[in-house]
Amino acid sequence: MVQVKRMKGNEIAGGENFFTRVERSVRATSRLCNWLAIVSVTVMMILTVCDVVLRMFRRPITGTYEIVGLLGAVFISFSLAYTSMEHGHIAVDFLIRRFRQKVQRGFEGVTSFVCAALFGLATWQSFVFAAHIRQTGEVSLTLQVPLYPFVYGMAIGCGLLCIVLLFRFVQWVSKS
Repeated sequence: MVQVKRMKGNEIAGGENFFTRVERSVRATSRLCNWLAIVSVTVMMILTVCDVVLRMFRRPITGTYEIVGLLGAVFISFSLAYTSMEHGHIAVDFLIRRFRQKVQRGFEGVTSFVCAALFGLATWQSFVFAAHIRQTGEVSLTLQVPLYPFVYGMAIGCGLLCIVLLFRFVQWVSKS
């Protein structure tokens, strides 16, 4: 016998809030992207060390500079959302601390919204730019690696951060 649950407002069939389900998937996606960022920075370090050691034997790794640059883009863009979820960014709040708690929360809400809007714009423009360089066939100078996948990766990273910031703003609105 199948039991039918009555849904309220924004609940879904399992009784779980839609907002909670989306937040859980964004959190999981951000963790996955963060692991990709960890792998990229590890590869950057290993590649750099190998290149330095091999230079002592006059056998440098061709394209190290390009690869490190591209992996740096992966590292930065894929770590943004997770770092924001964990409140791992540096915050300069010496001025904000002087205000009452309610005003501080107001700044947090407004800042979340403004940053979400800016990273939404960055996401959109990154997708536009990636499509353009894909169409033109732009590649890196030495290794001839197509650049558009890395710009799409930047767009994804910025988009995830935008969603995290929007969630923070919605939580702020619901607490106010």
